[in-house]
Formats: sequence, C-alpha cells, structure tokens
Amino acid sequence: MGSLPPREHLRLGQIATVLDVVIPVYNEESDLEPCVRRLHDHLARTFPYGFRITIADNASTDRTPDVAARLDDAIDEVTAVRLEQKGRGRALRTVWSLSEAPVLAYMDVDLSTDLNALLPLVAPLISGHSDLAIGSRLSRSARVVRGPKREFISRTYNLILRGSLAARFSDAQCGFKAIRGDVAERLLPMVEDTGWFFDTEMLVLAERAGLRIHEVPVDWVDDPHSTVHIVRTATDDLKGVWRVGRALATGALPLDRLARPFGDDPRDRELSGVPGGLARQLVGFCVVGGLSTLLYLALYSLFRLGVGPQLANAGALLVSAIANTAANRRLTFGVRGRDRAVRHQAQGLVVFAIGLVLTSGSLAALDAASGTPSHGTELAVLVAANLAATVLRFLLFRAWVFPDRERRNDLVGVDAVDAVDESQPQPPPYASPNDRNSRNDRNDRNNFTRSAR
Repeated sequence: MGSLPPREHLRLGQIATVLDVVIPVYNEESDLEPCVRRLHDHLARTFPYGFRITIADNASTDRTPDVAARLDDAIDEVTAVRLEQKGRGRALRTVWSLSEAPVLAYMDVDLSTDLNALLPLVAPLISGHSDLAIGSRLSRSARVVRGPKREFISRTYNLILRGSLAARFSDAQCGFKAIRGDVAERLLPMVEDTGWFFDTEMLVLAERAGLRIHEVPVDWVDDPHSTVHIVRTATDDLKGVWRVGRALATGALPLDRLARPFGDDPRDRELSGVPGGLARQLVGFCVVGGLSTLLYLALYSLFRLGVGPQLANAGALLVSAIANTAANRRLTFGVRGRDRAVRHQAQGLVVFAIGLVLTSGSLAALDAASGTPSHGTELAVLVAANLAATVLRFLLFRAWVFPDRERRNDLVGVDAVDAVDESQPQPPPYASPNDRNSRNDRNDRNNFTRSAR
C-alpha cells in the first residue's frame, strides 16, 4: 500500500451522504434527545449536502439506548448503534471505520461548541484543502467560558504535547473534530488508544505524517455537569504521550502510508532531470548542517582550552559528525528504525574522515603560512573548510550513505512485501503485535453491524 493520492474536491453530486456526525454517549438519557434534535435542526437549515447523525452508545446502563432507538425511529437522518464496551476512542474508530461518508466528524453530547462552526470545520475537507479539522478553544479569536481549573489543565496539557511530541496544533482535547474518510481508513488502524487520548494520538500521527490539519476558532461554553474524571483522564493521557513518543522515536509507525503528494497543479509535477525530493533534502540538510556547525564550533572552542588545534578539531568534528549523521538519517533522508543504523554511522565516519582531511589540511596550511594565527583566524578558516566539506558531505550522503533505492525500501513494508508468499493468507496491513485491542475492535464492529440492522 503506497501513499495517499492527492487531495481532491469531493464529487458531491454523486454522494448521497457527505457528512456523518458521530455523537459518542455514555449514560446521557437527559441530554441526548435535546442535543440530537438541535443538531439535526441546525444541519437541516444550514448544511447544503446530505448528512447523517450517528449516536454511538458506549455501553450505557441507563435509558440512553431507549432514547437513541426512539430518535432513530423518529428522524430519518439519525442512526443509533450500541457498543458493549466503554471508550470514546473505541466508539469513534468503530463507527468511522464502517461509515461510507467521505467526511466524518464528531462532537460531544453537551454541545458546548457553537454549531455555527460546523460548516467551517468540514468545508476544507470537502474542498480537498485539508485532511483533518479541529475546533480550537485556544485560538486568539475563540470565545471561551469555563472555570480556571479546566483552563489551567487544558493549557498545561497542550504545553506538554508541544514540549514532548513537538505538536503544533493548538487544542487537542476540544470535542469538535472532523476527518476525511480516505484519511481515516489509513490513520485509524494506527491509533491504539480507545479512550480520551484517541484524539491526541490521531492528531499527532497525522501531523507527523505531514497531513494538513485545519483549525477553526470556536465559541465554547463549559458544561458544569460534565462527568469526565479529570485525574484519571490526565493520567491516561500522560501514559499515551509516553507510548506515542516512544513509538515515534523508534520509527515503529508506518507513517509513510499517510504521505500526500502535491495536487494537479502543473507546477507540482515532477520535472525531468531533477532528482525526487532534492529540494526538501537540501533544506533539511542545510538546517541540520547549520546546527552541526554551531555544535562543532562550540566543541572546538571548548576542546581548544585544553589541547592543541589539531586534537580539538578532530574531537569536535567526530562528535558533531556522529550527531550530524543521525540527524540527517532521520530528518533529511527519512530513514526510520534501527535497520542499517550501524552501517550508516560507519559510512558517516568515512565522510567524517574526508572532512577531517579538508579541515586539518586547512589548519596545517594556515600554520605554515602565518606561524601563530589568532583564534579568530583559525575559526574563519575552519568555517570556510567546513562549507566545502558540507557540499561534499551532502553529495556522499545522497549517493552513497542514503541512496534512493534504500530510502524507497524504507517505505513501510517494501522489503517485507517483496518477501511475502502471496499464496498464503496475509494479516491486515496495519496488524501490529502491540495492538492489544484488535479482538475487541472486531467484536465492536460486529455489534455495530447488528445494531444498525
């Protein structure tokens, strides 16, 4: 399975149901009917395409299933389903995975978010501009009414995400999100969490894969009767952050399957004679190279306090070369996992040796020419020599250390697929020994199908 195709505007004339809005509920017998009727009235008045509202009952123990069934019978656009296990993430993954609508959304039953943001939320997905969309309570133009405790927790959690997972989206927990169906088909099997962390994990994986996330400022009023257990939810979220961060660090996730090419603009087409990915690799290499140069100069100045220029240069270049190879391997050339990592570092050391010859030769030539050069002169000569070594390093990295053939093989499953005996039954493309919930998900889908009937 390759990457996703280019985003395109949905062909709405050929689609009966464009939007499927899921409302996950647990013991919401009082709020469910007013919520569904209000949402249905809003969509019927303002949404120009076909829609469906799906009530996903997460094993409620009160009269919620009866209320959902009554709404299903009374309103054509409402469908009620029952899952026998709790978990908002489990409900969303089950319903979204079986929905045929090209745009999938969900919102909390309390309708804390102003519904006027719903059409702006899904419009970028319909047009083909974005892959996911989220409501943001932390945008500057958002208007939010909630207590200081929840405000503090929300902002702290998003700061944790930015610091630990380098997340750039502003609000992970707002219960107002949408995703394109083709993206959900690839992305949801990678999301392991079945509870409240489901949203965050989905967004982090999508962002790391390069998918476009559209943010909509929302008007939001806190529900004072919310039944969310804050401490337990926060603990589970922190565990999820650790798990996802570890998976990203080890390259265990097949994010290449979510990559998007450019669209149909002629300027986006591949040009003959230009190696694929060259521009992106040059940018990444320059960024890594700039940081490596700063590290090298800092180390050289530090080592120079205790040893001569040649030893200081060799030590600083060795340390910075190891860091440079590791950073270029992952960031510039997109090689993930530990496979061939030792070989790549060994080849990087060969490239380092070439750079050492260039810089050491420059220092030797400087000593021969001026006898006792100043420290500033030494640094200037080393910068010039490193620039020359950098150009050579990029060419060697691209052609020898990380050639195109190896990078293509590092796309998820290429080597494995070539070796698979196609005559034997194959597991699902996203099957993972770490997915402890796969059996439960299958049961949920069966229950969903029976309930829908």
